[in-house]
Amino acid sequence: MPYWRLSNFYFFYFALLGAVAPFMPLYLEYLGFTPARIGELLALPMLMRCLAPNLWGWLGDRTGQRLLIVRWGALLTLLGFALIFIRQDYLWLVLVMLLHAFFWHAILPQFEVLTFGHLKQQPERYSRVRLWGSVGFIVTVVLMGQVFDRDGLGSYPILVCLIMLGILASSLWVPAAAEKTASHKEAGPVQGIRAIVRRRPVWVFYLGVMLMQVSHGPYYSFLSIYLGELGYSRTLTGWLWSLGVLAEIVLFLLMPRILTRFSVRQVLLASFVLAALRWLMLGHLADSIGWLVLIQLLHAATFGSFHTGAMQFVQQQFPRGRQGMGQALYVSLSGVGAAMGALYAGYLWQPAGPALTFAVASAAAAVAAGISFFGLKGE
Repeated sequence: MPYWRLSNFYFFYFALLGAVAPFMPLYLEYLGFTPARIGELLALPMLMRCLAPNLWGWLGDRTGQRLLIVRWGALLTLLGFALIFIRQDYLWLVLVMLLHAFFWHAILPQFEVLTFGHLKQQPERYSRVRLWGSVGFIVTVVLMGQVFDRDGLGSYPILVCLIMLGILASSLWVPAAAEKTASHKEAGPVQGIRAIVRRRPVWVFYLGVMLMQVSHGPYYSFLSIYLGELGYSRTLTGWLWSLGVLAEIVLFLLMPRILTRFSVRQVLLASFVLAALRWLMLGHLADSIGWLVLIQLLHAATFGSFHTGAMQFVQQQFPRGRQGMGQALYVSLSGVGAAMGALYAGYLWQPAGPALTFAVASAAAAVAAGISFFGLKGE
């Protein structure tokens, strides 16, 4: 297994998420946009997650050229985002958000299939590769937080483009052999995607995925703005983001052991319940640094265990010839939920305040826990 080459890609891919999730809202605020407009602009890349992964997933399953899709996706992501240097008005940023996200969201589902192709009969080792994405996220948020505290947010687009260059370069380093093996051995009849999704555990799982992302809407869209309003510096905000991802790394290291003792259903249920608790605490207790540290440590559950459990679920439920579409559906429905989350967060934030906005997030996670408790029995 080309461990370091796979890990290097995850490092840069999630470094980009580390640049976008904490700091894109701050950059849009720096450009003078209101919370409602910020929510709308942040929802657009999420909407692309509804369309792009299904198209690219179908193409990857049909052609087997997953690595080629990843490489072109990385290049076109960079070119699409670079349009931000031309103008920064609202309508132009709508174009930038839609264009770069259409290609960015082509990348990860196909790369996940490639990774599991390299892992072969050891899928439990996935978390050991994926944890380097979390390292990339941490490095980015800490360094960017310090840069923006010192120099302001004017350099944000340049730094994002440098990370995108890293994604492109690392994609060129990944070997294609395992990708071809994983695709071209998928001979013979394969169960149709509709028949798979109609099974109750599968559609219940995807509904839970969507609701989990709905619950994360205020967190990803407004946490950095929220912490700034509470008096936290951008450097400390970066460290708090990284603390959550550090907890996620520890959990990734433990997940192979956890998945041998607990079922995927139990892992997903625990993630939903802890997410509901986390958002309630964030809405009411974030002015205390002690509580905020605990809230960020819960990211290990609301993202780390949930994502790893979800990857295992897709591997269990989808045959090899449909795993590209299974991953694409995961990303797409995550995008539906994330777009809904960003929109309601943007529209609620100013008139209703953080406490009510995060209460809605908590309710979404609680509903996901309820439907999964009954709908995933036996999994």
